[in-house]
Amino acid sequence: MGIFEYAPAPESRALANLKEQYKPFINGEFVDGSGEPLKTVNPATEEILAEVGTASESDVDIAVKAARKAYTSVWSKMPGAERAKYLFRIARLIQERSRELAVLETLDNGKPIKESRDSDVPTAAAHFFYHAGWADKLGYAGYGPDPKPLGVAGQVIPWNFPLLMLAWKIAPALATGNTVVLKPAETTPLTALVFAEICQQAELPPGVVNILPGAGDIGASIVEHPDVDKIAFTGSTEVGKLIQRTVAGTRKKLTLELGGKAANVVFDDAPLDQAVEGIVNGIFFNQGHVCCAGSRLLVQESVAEEVLEKLRYRVSTLRLGDPLDKNTDLGAINSAEQLAKIRGLVESGDAEGAQRWTSPCPVPDRGFFFAPTVFSEVHQSMRIAREEIFGPVLSVLTFRTPEEAVAKANNTPYGLSAGIWTEKGSRILWMANQLRAGVVWANTFNRFDPAAPFGGYQESGFGREGGRTGLEAYLNV
Repeated sequence: MGIFEYAPAPESRALANLKEQYKPFINGEFVDGSGEPLKTVNPATEEILAEVGTASESDVDIAVKAARKAYTSVWSKMPGAERAKYLFRIARLIQERSRELAVLETLDNGKPIKESRDSDVPTAAAHFFYHAGWADKLGYAGYGPDPKPLGVAGQVIPWNFPLLMLAWKIAPALATGNTVVLKPAETTPLTALVFAEICQQAELPPGVVNILPGAGDIGASIVEHPDVDKIAFTGSTEVGKLIQRTVAGTRKKLTLELGGKAANVVFDDAPLDQAVEGIVNGIFFNQGHVCCAGSRLLVQESVAEEVLEKLRYRVSTLRLGDPLDKNTDLGAINSAEQLAKIRGLVESGDAEGAQRWTSPCPVPDRGFFFAPTVFSEVHQSMRIAREEIFGPVLSVLTFRTPEEAVAKANNTPYGLSAGIWTEKGSRILWMANQLRAGVVWANTFNRFDPAAPFGGYQESGFGREGGRTGLEAYLNV
């Protein structure tokens, strides 16, 4: 069976309205940051996209003071129905500027335009729509008749879903009456700064949202600031542990959404073609730059060879290349540093005896690209089965019984997500209760909804984002 050839279908980069310079957003205005400017790079071409002004420790202090003033004088006193109007307005503006945001996200991050366009941006808008609906109903959320906001929320987000993670953080904070100081990732600050423009368009009161680009030291300054009441962090487990140590013994509330090493479990009675699609989506969506990626595939022995054969064929049809091409399935790795980490872990898999299969797809000469890779004959002691690779690399293990599948799936310090593939509803319910994971998908993977809480256990962090449950993190209850 042949593979279709697709003519190039590039989206116009002109839609991004790319500027030469971007600035931090403090107290409703774009200001000259006093930190060292950084250059943000297109990972698909290695070209410099723009110069971004960064914040310093003094800018963090100014932003926190602005957020405190806005919280005390305006935002916490505003009726929920009025706050909701701003969130609805922001959601509509994200929709109106969706093509611009999608192209900008793809340029800055390297992910395929079809993912930015069809997943990231619409879901970001959905989070603002959803949380706008809660703003005047907090008394009915189950946290008492009159729950109160915390104050100033310090938020630090990662580079894998820049706009979406911003929405996950800012929407519930604003809906519950808090103000925000947010630091985007150093390599992907652009959509966050365009979101600041949207805040201006929505006429959000000055100081309610502040965006501070910078490196890890700015995130640390936000975390350490004595007038920040709440910290929300999404990122690596190592940094999450540092943050937890920093806030220990203080009054600050904390939620952490950290790394993962999710098990995607396929039983012999599963619809295998459907399961293969779910496996591919689970690990190769967003180049594997997903904390809940199904990076460990557990297949029942009796169907393991059949699944591997189907999987290799399906992966060989994935198109890797220009992220702005609407036909591209896998875009660029976000940075040279991340690409080096992926290569190092793949080499460890080779050295430890796993069987490596890499898609024969052509890889561009320029940019940070890595072809989708599947390791079979993987043992649980191997680094590729234990460590988060955060790239398009799948480790395949086998099992014989449901009990063995549970034991292997839970044999990890992480606990963010898992997937189950079987036709038996009773097995799904039994296994979901056995798995130590915050989210368990059944006969699907990577499905998200603003109304569904998301979060992990163990070294995948604590607290939940999204849904009624996620409101608690921003309320004094």
